Amino acid sequence: MTSTSCAQMLRSVLRSQCESGADHGDEGIFVDFENAQPTETEQEVYQLTEKVLEQAEAVVDDLSTYGSGATEAIRAAIKNPGDARYQDDAWCSLLKLVRRLRKYYELSVRLEQVFPLLLWELCSGPLPPVEQLESSQALCKQFAQVLDFVLRFDELKMATPALQNDFSYYRRTMSRQSLAFGVASDDKDAVVPVDLANTISFFYASPTPMLVALTTATASFVRNHPNLPVENTTDTLATMAMVCRCMVETPEFVLRMSKEQDTRLFCLRVMVGAIILYDHVHPTGAFARGSAVDIRAAVRVLKNHSHAERVENLLNALRYTTKHLSDPTTPKAIRAILS
Repeated sequence: MTSTSCAQMLRSVLRSQCESGADHGDEGIFVDFENAQPTETEQEVYQLTEKVLEQAEAVVDDLSTYGSGATEAIRAAIKNPGDARYQDDAWCSLLKLVRRLRKYYELSVRLEQVFPLLLWELCSGPLPPVEQLESSQALCKQFAQVLDFVLRFDELKMATPALQNDFSYYRRTMSRQSLAFGVASDDKDAVVPVDLANTISFFYASPTPMLVALTTATASFVRNHPNLPVENTTDTLATMAMVCRCMVETPEFVLRMSKEQDTRLFCLRVMVGAIILYDHVHPTGAFARGSAVDIRAAVRVLKNHSHAERVENLLNALRYTTKHLSDPTTPKAIRAILS
């Protein structure tokens, strides 16, 4: 069977599942993103991932308070290059922030390490994607939580330009300032080795650094498992996107959400994240004819959501962080609905 016919079959199965859920409630696919608990066989990967997710929540909370960072101190130092007081003030301000910036980057590294474990558990079988996700609800929940965190982090990062500006200035001045002013003993972890500083600076140069880390991890997962058909991964991602869309569109499923608005928005973020990953690892992407992802339906459910500003950020993620939208093979109608 060709990859196109496989995709068409998957879309047909998922569509029928979603439609049956709309008519009959429990016959569809419902993943309990709020309460799913791990089975014995899921415990090891679940506990490893849970530690990273706890750190992820702390990072989002911390990032939300970052504000303007060292912007004023840096501006004063640039205006007064010959005055050591301003240089010292900027350096001291940066030392307090570099710990936080390094912590965010190190979390991305941990995500790159743990995400392939989730992918393996959900993509390697033995069940078809729909049944695999339904039978591994706790890991499916964590998979979704990773996608949700990544999109939330990047949304905050784009609204906080001080992150990149602060670390760029720190990297440019670190050698001179550390020699001139020294470093207190409790600030030793704020001094970043040159090679690592360059890597972290590159991380923050991306508008969506956490998403880049996750797409890199997913692509590496596919390359590192040559005996696992790529369709296992892409079909799982397409299924995740469809499941999340169905949960938002199916009234019976919405009624089962104790935090309806939060869970609906969570599902929309996960849907978009799954589509983006699919587009990065599938040979022809999510927008080509015959794709297992129903882009029209995904965009429709996004535009029907009440939180216009947050939904616009998700639409922008589809517009600007996918890989194949601008391909010549993408139908004009698909480009039009995202224009």
